[in-house]
Amino acid sequence: MKIKETHIKDCFVLEPTVFEDDRGYFFESFNQKVFEELSGQRVSFVQDNQSFSSKGVLRGLHAQAGDYAQAKLVRVLKGKVLDVAVDARKDSATFGQHFSIILSDKNRKQLFIPRGFYHGFVVLSETAEFFYKCDNLYHKESERGVIYNDPQLAIDWKVPEQELVLSEKDKELPPFRELV
Repeated sequence: MKIKETHIKDCFVLEPTVFEDDRGYFFESFNQKVFEELSGQRVSFVQDNQSFSSKGVLRGLHAQAGDYAQAKLVRVLKGKVLDVAVDARKDSATFGQHFSIILSDKNRKQLFIPRGFYHGFVVLSETAEFFYKCDNLYHKESERGVIYNDPQLAIDWKVPEQELVLSEKDKELPPFRELV
């Protein structure tokens, strides 16, 4: 496994070593010991989540606050998405900045998003199966969100606005400046 730093501290792209032959392929998607050695981050995942979405579906930007904040390791099992992490750590040099990456079943990349970030993704393929590990359990009362088209964040979602599909809840999220 290779781990690459992004321009945002503690946010990493993971690239597995893939072994392919005429039978198919095999790769180790996560190894805690290797991850901790290469990233310097200690993490213990306690919950796995998976979603299925159609082209243009945008889920985000979401986080959990306080004692229920979550670090996530996200990847795509089938299809292709643009994945976005927004740094909301007030003491961070990259506060208010975002990192985006294409994740797909073809490139098999993963993104590690530390606690203190908002996270979202949009489906670029006809459908996508999205999978992620969390280091803290879901807690409804700790849910937070930021509107996907916040001008301060200026995220290019790579999908025309009129083609985006959002939940009613995600359409009404507040701007970034109101939550930090």
